[in-house]
Amino acid sequence: MLHKALTELLQPVVNGLGYELLGVESLSQGRHDTLLRLYIDHPEGIGIDDCEAVSYQVSGVLEVEDPIRGQYTLEVSSPGLDRPLFALEHFSRFIGQQAKIRLQRPLPMAEGAPRRNFNGLLLGVEHNEILVEIDKVLYRLPYAQVDKAHLVPEL
Repeated sequence: MLHKALTELLQPVVNGLGYELLGVESLSQGRHDTLLRLYIDHPEGIGIDDCEAVSYQVSGVLEVEDPIRGQYTLEVSSPGLDRPLFALEHFSRFIGQQAKIRLQRPLPMAEGAPRRNFNGLLLGVEHNEILVEIDKVLYRLPYAQVDKAHLVPEL
């Protein structure tokens, strides 16, 4: 729930600067340290100056609101080639591209063992399910169970 609360807190700040907040990650860095990573985007791309501007404003909000226990390091990043997918709209936006999706728990399969990891072609979104094709087989992945997802860059 920390991600949702942080997103709600920081979204207006990032949007107010003219950027899109794609998502928030928090990664444990030992017992008392956290890496807080924000992914931002802009139609003209993201440069180091953009990341610095967002970092400066977000740092001020985090200092005042203090939503994170213990020490943390703030990192503001562009989505990069392996763009993370945080929201259902992100999956819709990148239909036709390859994505790697990990679910919170294995999904029972009609044939074979349950699986948790999927790497395939995004076909669409229907009724809060992500449609992915892998080896000409269609999978319907419940969005509510997505743990992590990102695009697979075509090189």
